Amino acid sequence: MTVIEKDKKYVASTYNRFPVVLKEGKGSVVFDENGKKYIDLGTGIAVNTFGYCDEKWTEAVTVQASKLSHTSNLYYHEPCVKLAEMLCEKTGFKKVFFSNSGAEANECAIKAARKYAEDKKGSGCHKIITLENSFHGRTITTLAATGQEKFHKLFTPLTEGFISVKPGDIDALKALVENGDVAAVMFELIQGEGGVVPLERSFVNAMIEICRKNDVLVVCDEVQTGNGRTGNLYCYQNFGFMPDIISTAKGLAGGLPLGATMLSEKVENVFSFGDHGSTFGANPICCAGALSILSRIDNDLLRGVREREKLIRSSLKGAKGTHGVYGMGLMLGVDCDCGGGKLATALLEKGVLALTAKNRLRLLPALNIPVELLTEALEIIKETAALLAES
Repeated sequence: MTVIEKDKKYVASTYNRFPVVLKEGKGSVVFDENGKKYIDLGTGIAVNTFGYCDEKWTEAVTVQASKLSHTSNLYYHEPCVKLAEMLCEKTGFKKVFFSNSGAEANECAIKAARKYAEDKKGSGCHKIITLENSFHGRTITTLAATGQEKFHKLFTPLTEGFISVKPGDIDALKALVENGDVAAVMFELIQGEGGVVPLERSFVNAMIEICRKNDVLVVCDEVQTGNGRTGNLYCYQNFGFMPDIISTAKGLAGGLPLGATMLSEKVENVFSFGDHGSTFGANPICCAGALSILSRIDNDLLRGVREREKLIRSSLKGAKGTHGVYGMGLMLGVDCDCGGGKLATALLEKGVLALTAKNRLRLLPALNIPVELLTEALEIIKETAALLAES
Protein backbone atom coordinates (compact mmCIF):
# COMPACT_ATOMS: atom_id res chain seq x y z
CA MET A 1 0.00 0.00 0.00
CA THR A 2 1.13 3.55 -0.69
CA VAL A 3 1.43 6.21 2.01
CA ILE A 4 -1.81 7.77 0.78
CA GLU A 5 -3.63 4.43 0.80
CA LYS A 6 -2.44 3.66 4.34
CA ASP A 7 -3.45 7.13 5.47
CA LYS A 8 -6.97 6.58 4.18
CA LYS A 9 -7.10 3.21 5.94
CA TYR A 10 -5.63 4.09 9.33
CA VAL A 11 -5.90 7.88 9.89
CA ALA A 12 -9.16 9.55 10.92
CA SER A 13 -10.75 11.22 7.91
CA THR A 14 -10.65 14.80 9.16
CA TYR A 15 -8.33 16.31 6.53
CA ASN A 16 -9.01 16.85 2.84
CA ARG A 17 -5.34 16.55 1.96
CA PHE A 18 -3.64 17.58 -1.26
CA PRO A 19 -2.49 14.43 -3.15
CA VAL A 20 1.20 14.80 -2.36
CA VAL A 21 3.50 13.02 0.10
CA LEU A 22 6.17 15.38 1.41
CA LYS A 23 9.47 13.77 2.33
CA GLU A 24 12.16 16.33 3.12
CA GLY A 25 12.80 20.04 2.99
CA LYS A 26 15.30 22.79 3.60
CA GLY A 27 14.45 26.44 4.03
CA SER A 28 11.56 27.36 1.71
CA VAL A 29 11.98 24.34 -0.56
CA VAL A 30 10.46 20.91 0.04
CA PHE A 31 10.52 17.66 -1.96
CA ASP A 32 7.90 14.96 -2.30
CA GLU A 33 8.46 11.19 -2.31
CA ASN A 34 9.14 11.30 -6.05
CA GLY A 35 11.77 14.01 -5.76
CA LYS A 36 9.59 16.79 -7.13
CA LYS A 37 10.57 20.23 -5.81
CA TYR A 38 8.10 22.75 -4.37
CA ILE A 39 8.45 26.33 -3.20
CA ASP A 40 6.54 26.42 0.07
CA LEU A 41 4.36 29.48 0.68
CA GLY A 42 2.35 27.84 3.47
CA THR A 43 4.94 26.82 6.12
CA GLY A 44 2.63 24.33 7.78
CA ILE A 45 0.02 27.10 8.21
CA ALA A 46 2.42 29.74 9.56
CA VAL A 47 4.38 27.29 11.74
CA ASN A 48 7.81 26.87 10.10
CA THR A 49 8.92 30.41 10.87
CA PHE A 50 12.32 30.07 9.18
CA GLY A 51 11.30 27.26 6.85
CA TYR A 52 12.21 23.59 7.00
CA CYS A 53 15.09 22.33 9.15
CA ASP A 54 16.64 25.74 9.84
CA GLU A 55 20.20 24.98 10.96
CA LYS A 56 20.23 27.06 14.16
CA TRP A 57 16.81 25.76 15.16
CA THR A 58 17.84 22.16 14.43
CA GLU A 59 20.96 22.56 16.53
CA ALA A 60 19.05 24.09 19.44
CA VAL A 61 16.43 21.34 19.63
CA THR A 62 19.00 18.57 19.08
CA VAL A 63 21.22 19.82 21.88
CA GLN A 64 18.24 20.11 24.23
CA ALA A 65 16.97 16.64 23.26
CA SER A 66 20.28 15.18 24.38
CA LYS A 67 20.07 16.94 27.76
CA LEU A 68 16.50 16.92 29.03
CA SER A 69 13.69 15.80 26.75
CA HIS A 70 10.75 16.22 29.14
CA THR A 71 9.94 16.88 32.76
CA SER A 72 6.64 17.65 34.40
CA ASN A 73 5.72 21.12 35.55
CA LEU A 74 6.27 19.99 39.13
CA TYR A 75 9.92 20.92 38.57
CA TYR A 76 11.76 23.95 37.22
CA HIS A 77 13.85 23.94 34.06
CA GLU A 78 15.86 26.66 32.39
CA PRO A 79 14.43 26.68 28.83
CA CYS A 80 10.94 27.44 30.19
CA VAL A 81 12.17 30.29 32.38
CA LYS A 82 14.41 31.77 29.69
CA LEU A 83 11.60 31.72 27.13
CA ALA A 84 9.11 33.33 29.51
CA GLU A 85 11.67 36.01 30.36
CA MET A 86 12.36 36.70 26.67
CA LEU A 87 8.66 36.97 25.83
CA CYS A 88 8.01 39.34 28.73
CA GLU A 89 11.02 41.53 27.96
CA LYS A 90 10.11 41.78 24.28
CA THR A 91 6.43 42.60 24.88
CA GLY A 92 5.94 44.16 28.31
CA PHE A 93 3.67 41.36 29.52
CA LYS A 94 4.34 40.10 33.05
CA LYS A 95 3.58 36.38 33.14
CA VAL A 96 3.32 33.52 30.65
CA PHE A 97 1.47 30.20 30.71
CA PHE A 98 2.76 27.60 28.25
CA SER A 99 0.57 25.00 26.56
CA ASN A 100 0.74 22.90 23.38
CA SER A 101 -1.37 24.68 20.79
CA GLY A 102 -3.31 27.76 19.81
CA ALA A 103 -6.61 26.29 20.96
CA GLU A 104 -5.13 25.57 24.39
CA ALA A 105 -3.60 29.04 24.58
CA ASN A 106 -7.07 30.43 23.88
CA GLU A 107 -8.64 28.13 26.49
CA CYS A 108 -6.19 29.54 29.03
CA ALA A 109 -7.01 33.10 27.98
CA ILE A 110 -10.73 32.40 28.41
CA LYS A 111 -10.20 30.86 31.85
CA ALA A 112 -8.03 33.80 32.92
CA ALA A 113 -10.63 36.32 31.75
CA ARG A 114 -13.49 34.55 33.50
CA LYS A 115 -11.58 34.11 36.74
CA TYR A 116 -10.51 37.77 36.75
CA ALA A 117 -14.10 38.89 36.23
CA GLU A 118 -15.48 36.55 38.89
CA ASP A 119 -12.85 37.61 41.41
CA LYS A 120 -13.55 41.29 40.77
CA LYS A 121 -17.23 41.48 39.81
CA GLY A 122 -18.86 38.21 40.86
CA SER A 123 -19.98 34.97 39.23
CA GLY A 124 -22.59 36.63 37.00
CA CYS A 125 -19.92 38.38 34.96
CA HIS A 126 -18.73 35.61 32.67
CA LYS A 127 -19.77 36.37 29.08
CA ILE A 128 -17.14 36.80 26.38
CA ILE A 129 -17.80 38.76 23.21
CA THR A 130 -16.13 37.55 20.02
CA LEU A 131 -16.51 38.62 16.40
CA GLU A 132 -18.41 37.08 13.54
CA ASN A 133 -16.12 35.38 11.00
CA SER A 134 -13.55 34.66 13.73
CA PHE A 135 -11.77 31.38 14.42
CA HIS A 136 -10.37 30.50 17.85
CA GLY A 137 -9.89 26.73 17.82
CA ARG A 138 -11.56 23.32 17.64
CA THR A 139 -12.15 22.39 21.27
CA ILE A 140 -15.76 22.64 22.42
CA THR A 141 -15.07 25.95 24.19
CA THR A 142 -12.98 27.56 21.46
CA LEU A 143 -15.57 26.42 18.90
CA ALA A 144 -18.15 28.27 20.98
CA ALA A 145 -15.93 31.34 20.83
CA THR A 146 -15.55 30.99 17.05
CA GLY A 147 -17.97 33.30 15.25
CA GLN A 148 -18.77 30.95 12.34
CA GLU A 149 -21.86 28.78 12.54
CA LYS A 150 -20.47 26.21 10.11
CA PHE A 151 -17.97 25.09 12.78
CA HIS A 152 -20.73 24.67 15.37
CA LYS A 153 -22.83 22.12 13.50
CA LEU A 154 -22.76 18.54 14.81
CA PHE A 155 -21.02 19.49 18.07
CA THR A 156 -23.73 21.18 20.12
CA PRO A 157 -24.31 21.92 22.90
CA LEU A 158 -21.25 24.14 23.00
CA THR A 159 -19.87 25.92 26.04
CA GLU A 160 -22.29 28.72 26.92
CA GLY A 161 -21.45 32.36 27.54
CA PHE A 162 -20.13 33.47 24.14
CA ILE A 163 -21.74 36.15 21.97
CA SER A 164 -20.50 37.16 18.52
CA VAL A 165 -21.00 40.61 17.01
CA LYS A 166 -20.30 41.80 13.51
CA PRO A 167 -16.88 43.47 13.04
CA GLY A 168 -17.45 47.20 12.83
CA ASP A 169 -20.73 47.16 14.78
CA ILE A 170 -19.62 49.41 17.60
CA ASP A 171 -23.16 50.06 18.85
CA ALA A 172 -23.93 46.35 19.30
CA LEU A 173 -20.65 45.76 21.11
CA LYS A 174 -21.16 48.79 23.36
CA ALA A 175 -24.68 47.70 24.30
CA LEU A 176 -23.53 44.21 25.24
CA VAL A 177 -20.58 45.46 27.31
CA GLU A 178 -22.74 47.95 29.20
CA ASN A 179 -25.06 45.14 30.35
CA GLY A 180 -22.44 44.50 33.04
CA ASP A 181 -22.08 40.73 32.58
CA VAL A 182 -19.19 40.73 30.09
CA ALA A 183 -15.77 39.51 31.24
CA ALA A 184 -13.81 40.12 28.03
CA VAL A 185 -13.81 40.90 24.34
CA MET A 186 -11.73 38.39 22.37
CA PHE A 187 -10.69 38.96 18.75
CA GLU A 188 -8.17 38.38 15.97
CA LEU A 189 -6.77 41.57 14.45
CA ILE A 190 -6.59 39.70 11.15
CA GLN A 191 -9.22 37.00 10.77
CA GLY A 192 -7.08 34.27 9.26
CA GLU A 193 -9.43 31.33 8.75
CA GLY A 194 -12.14 33.89 8.01
CA GLY A 195 -10.40 34.89 4.76
CA VAL A 196 -7.38 36.95 5.88
CA VAL A 197 -9.56 39.94 6.80
CA PRO A 198 -7.95 42.73 8.88
CA LEU A 199 -10.12 44.63 11.33
CA GLU A 200 -10.63 48.33 10.64
CA ARG A 201 -8.36 50.45 12.82
CA SER A 202 -11.24 52.74 13.82
CA PHE A 203 -13.25 49.76 15.06
CA VAL A 204 -10.29 48.41 17.02
CA ASN A 205 -9.76 51.81 18.67
CA ALA A 206 -13.45 52.07 19.60
CA MET A 207 -13.46 48.51 20.92
CA ILE A 208 -10.46 49.17 23.16
CA GLU A 209 -12.01 52.40 24.47
CA ILE A 210 -15.29 50.66 25.35
CA CYS A 211 -13.45 47.85 27.14
CA ARG A 212 -11.25 50.22 29.14
CA LYS A 213 -14.20 52.36 30.20
CA ASN A 214 -16.11 49.32 31.50
CA ASP A 215 -13.18 47.32 32.95
CA VAL A 216 -13.68 44.56 30.40
CA LEU A 217 -10.56 42.63 29.47
CA VAL A 218 -9.05 42.94 25.99
CA VAL A 219 -8.01 39.47 24.77
CA CYS A 220 -6.09 39.34 21.50
CA ASP A 221 -5.81 36.01 19.66
CA GLU A 222 -2.35 36.10 18.04
CA VAL A 223 -2.14 32.39 17.29
CA GLN A 224 -1.53 33.01 13.58
CA THR A 225 -0.63 36.73 13.52
CA GLY A 226 2.11 36.47 16.15
CA ASN A 227 5.84 35.86 16.14
CA GLY A 228 6.79 38.27 13.38
CA ARG A 229 4.17 37.18 10.88
CA THR A 230 2.64 40.64 10.29
CA GLY A 231 5.82 42.73 10.27
CA ASN A 232 5.91 43.36 14.02
CA LEU A 233 6.64 40.82 16.72
CA TYR A 234 2.91 40.76 17.51
CA CYS A 235 0.10 42.23 15.47
CA TYR A 236 -1.32 44.39 18.27
CA GLN A 237 1.86 46.46 17.95
CA ASN A 238 0.73 47.43 14.44
CA PHE A 239 -2.42 48.92 15.99
CA GLY A 240 -0.80 50.81 18.87
CA PHE A 241 -2.49 49.35 21.95
CA MET A 242 -1.62 46.92 24.75
CA PRO A 243 -4.00 43.98 25.32
CA ASP A 244 -4.65 42.54 28.76
CA ILE A 245 -4.09 39.00 27.49
CA ILE A 246 -2.73 37.57 24.24
CA SER A 247 -2.57 34.00 23.02
CA THR A 248 -0.07 32.70 20.50
CA ALA A 249 1.26 29.43 19.09
CA LYS A 250 1.96 28.28 15.49
CA GLY A 251 5.30 29.94 14.60
CA LEU A 252 6.46 30.39 18.20
CA ALA A 253 8.56 27.20 18.30
CA GLY A 254 9.29 27.06 14.57
CA GLY A 255 7.81 23.62 13.95
CA LEU A 256 7.24 22.17 17.41
CA PRO A 257 3.95 22.27 19.36
CA LEU A 258 3.99 25.18 21.80
CA GLY A 259 1.34 27.68 22.81
CA ALA A 260 1.69 30.68 25.10
CA THR A 261 -0.81 32.85 26.92
CA MET A 262 0.69 36.16 28.04
CA LEU A 263 -0.78 38.06 30.96
CA SER A 264 -0.44 41.81 31.51
CA GLU A 265 0.13 43.46 34.88
CA LYS A 266 -3.64 43.72 35.35
CA VAL A 267 -4.10 39.95 35.33
CA GLU A 268 -0.63 38.59 36.09
CA ASN A 269 -1.73 37.06 39.41
CA VAL A 270 -5.13 35.79 38.31
CA PHE A 271 -4.12 32.12 38.61
CA SER A 272 -3.26 30.35 41.86
CA PHE A 273 -1.78 26.88 42.39
CA GLY A 274 -3.97 24.27 40.68
CA ASP A 275 -6.13 26.73 38.70
CA HIS A 276 -4.66 25.58 35.40
CA GLY A 277 -2.09 23.11 34.10
CA SER A 278 -0.58 21.24 31.16
CA THR A 279 1.38 18.00 30.99
CA PHE A 280 3.41 18.91 27.92
CA GLY A 281 3.26 22.71 28.16
CA ALA A 282 6.77 24.25 28.36
CA ASN A 283 8.38 21.03 27.15
CA PRO A 284 12.15 21.72 27.22
CA ILE A 285 12.73 20.79 23.57
CA CYS A 286 9.85 22.97 22.39
CA CYS A 287 11.09 25.86 24.53
CA ALA A 288 14.60 25.47 23.12
CA GLY A 289 13.16 25.68 19.61
CA ALA A 290 11.18 28.78 20.55
CA LEU A 291 14.24 30.46 22.08
CA SER A 292 16.11 29.92 18.82
CA ILE A 293 13.23 31.43 16.82
CA LEU A 294 12.33 34.33 19.10
CA SER A 295 15.93 35.45 19.61
CA ARG A 296 16.25 35.98 15.84
CA ILE A 297 13.02 37.91 15.26
CA ASP A 298 14.75 41.29 15.36
CA ASN A 299 14.30 44.63 13.58
CA ASP A 300 16.26 43.47 10.53
CA LEU A 301 14.10 40.38 10.10
CA LEU A 302 10.87 42.35 10.59
CA ARG A 303 12.04 44.91 8.05
CA GLY A 304 12.57 42.04 5.64
CA VAL A 305 9.02 40.79 6.28
CA ARG A 306 7.61 44.20 5.38
CA GLU A 307 9.79 44.40 2.27
CA ARG A 308 8.59 40.99 1.11
CA GLU A 309 5.00 42.11 1.66
CA LYS A 310 5.64 45.08 -0.64
CA LEU A 311 7.14 42.75 -3.24
CA ILE A 312 4.08 40.50 -3.18
CA ARG A 313 1.66 43.42 -3.42
CA SER A 314 3.55 45.14 -6.23
CA SER A 315 4.02 41.89 -8.17
CA LEU A 316 0.33 40.94 -8.04
CA LYS A 317 -1.04 44.44 -8.58
CA GLY A 318 -2.99 44.40 -11.82
CA ALA A 319 -2.08 40.78 -12.52
CA LYS A 320 -4.60 39.03 -14.74
CA GLY A 321 -6.92 36.75 -12.80
CA THR A 322 -6.27 38.42 -9.43
CA HIS A 323 -7.94 41.44 -7.93
CA GLY A 324 -6.66 42.44 -4.52
CA VAL A 325 -4.24 41.45 -1.77
CA TYR A 326 -5.39 41.58 1.87
CA GLY A 327 -3.63 41.23 5.21
CA MET A 328 -0.32 42.36 6.68
CA GLY A 329 3.30 41.30 6.45
CA LEU A 330 3.54 37.71 5.28
CA MET A 331 -0.03 36.83 6.22
CA LEU A 332 -1.79 37.66 2.98
CA GLY A 333 -4.91 36.64 1.11
CA VAL A 334 -5.30 37.01 -2.65
CA ASP A 335 -8.65 37.37 -4.39
CA CYS A 336 -8.66 35.50 -7.68
CA ASP A 337 -11.20 35.00 -10.43
CA CYS A 338 -11.02 31.21 -10.33
CA GLY A 339 -11.25 30.89 -6.54
CA GLY A 340 -8.50 30.10 -4.05
CA GLY A 341 -9.06 26.35 -3.99
CA LYS A 342 -8.80 25.90 -7.74
CA LEU A 343 -5.70 28.10 -7.90
CA ALA A 344 -3.98 26.30 -5.00
CA THR A 345 -4.57 22.93 -6.70
CA ALA A 346 -3.17 24.19 -9.99
CA LEU A 347 -0.14 25.70 -8.24
CA LEU A 348 0.63 22.32 -6.69
CA GLU A 349 1.11 20.89 -10.17
CA LYS A 350 3.51 23.73 -10.97
CA GLY A 351 5.63 23.29 -7.85
CA VAL A 352 4.23 25.91 -5.46
CA LEU A 353 2.53 25.08 -2.15
CA ALA A 354 -0.09 27.63 -1.15
CA LEU A 355 -3.13 27.57 1.13
CA THR A 356 -6.67 28.87 1.07
CA ALA A 357 -8.86 30.88 3.42
CA LYS A 358 -12.53 31.05 2.48
CA ASN A 359 -12.36 31.74 -1.27
CA ARG A 360 -8.95 33.41 -1.21
CA LEU A 361 -5.49 32.06 -1.90
CA ARG A 362 -3.56 32.36 1.37
CA LEU A 363 0.18 33.08 1.44
CA LEU A 364 2.16 32.36 4.63
CA PRO A 365 5.78 31.94 3.51
CA ALA A 366 8.78 31.65 5.82
CA LEU A 367 9.69 35.03 7.25
CA ASN A 368 13.15 34.77 5.69
CA ILE A 369 12.15 33.26 2.33
CA PRO A 370 14.85 34.22 -0.19
CA VAL A 371 13.62 37.04 -2.43
CA GLU A 372 14.59 35.13 -5.58
CA LEU A 373 12.47 32.13 -4.52
CA LEU A 374 9.55 34.36 -3.62
CA THR A 375 9.84 36.15 -6.97
CA GLU A 376 9.88 32.81 -8.80
CA ALA A 377 6.77 31.66 -6.94
CA LEU A 378 4.96 34.93 -7.66
CA GLU A 379 5.62 34.57 -11.37
CA ILE A 380 4.12 31.08 -11.25
CA ILE A 381 1.08 32.41 -9.36
CA LYS A 382 0.53 35.16 -11.93
CA GLU A 383 0.96 32.81 -14.88
CA THR A 384 -1.38 30.21 -13.38
CA ALA A 385 -4.05 32.70 -12.30
CA ALA A 386 -4.06 34.21 -15.79
CA LEU A 387 -4.43 30.81 -17.48
CA LEU A 388 -7.30 29.81 -15.18
CA ALA A 389 -9.02 33.15 -15.75
CA GLU A 390 -9.01 32.44 -19.48
CA SER A 391 -10.32 28.89 -19.18
